[in-house]
Amino acid sequence: MTLAIMSALLDEQRGLLEQLVNPQRVKRAGRTFWCGQWAGQNVVLVLTKVGKVAAATTTTVLVEAFGVKSVLFTGVAGGVGTGVKVGDVVVADAFIQHDLNSAPLFPRYEIPLYGRSTFDCDPSLSAVLLEAARTGLAGVGEHFHRSLLLEAPVIHRGLIASGDQFVCDPSAAALMRADLQAAGHEPLAVEMEGAAVAQVCHDFGVPFAAMRTISDRADAQAHLDFSDFVNQVASPYALAVVGQFIRLRPQK
Repeated sequence: MTLAIMSALLDEQRGLLEQLVNPQRVKRAGRTFWCGQWAGQNVVLVLTKVGKVAAATTTTVLVEAFGVKSVLFTGVAGGVGTGVKVGDVVVADAFIQHDLNSAPLFPRYEIPLYGRSTFDCDPSLSAVLLEAARTGLAGVGEHFHRSLLLEAPVIHRGLIASGDQFVCDPSAAALMRADLQAAGHEPLAVEMEGAAVAQVCHDFGVPFAAMRTISDRADAQAHLDFSDFVNQVASPYALAVVGQFIRLRPQK
């Protein structure tokens, strides 16, 4: 049962790629797919590129060309939920597009012709990911610079919002969150790909789970030292969690 592991940025993927046994590179649709084995399981690693359209294209290729049976996304996000701080991890239970608005034809946030605003992650796969995060990140904070991560990571589970914009304005982030809350949605984090991946996985009936390490608070500091954070925190987090996830994931 082939597992796809998706990331948006090369720095997020690098530690994962090194774990593959007998990696084979396949070029398709302008993307590089790495096929190999990890702990005896068939795995495909790929960079989605950035944004919802790119993520949807990548996911479709994974299903149609590589026949993947489950999808895992790992990367970074801006924290917008109360108590969600830099260095924490959010395991998604659902995704919503915060920039989708087809009113007055459809209610705000509702996906046209789907009759829904959110797509749930697979409960079983997400439960495995949550356990992998708890075990994989236990005590891991001591390995990183105190200036970047002062406290051990807290693992959250909830809604993640996706949109085709890099949110780095505190007023814009607050407005986005307030609008979502007014519609009955409580986002914990914001990023640019997950909702598209969730929708494609829904269409194909492929189980999907996702985790995001919080790199910023979606404010004016969001772009500062971003590369350092990904390399020193998010990438090692991903490696620790994904390694546990693969060991815990049931095989059929």
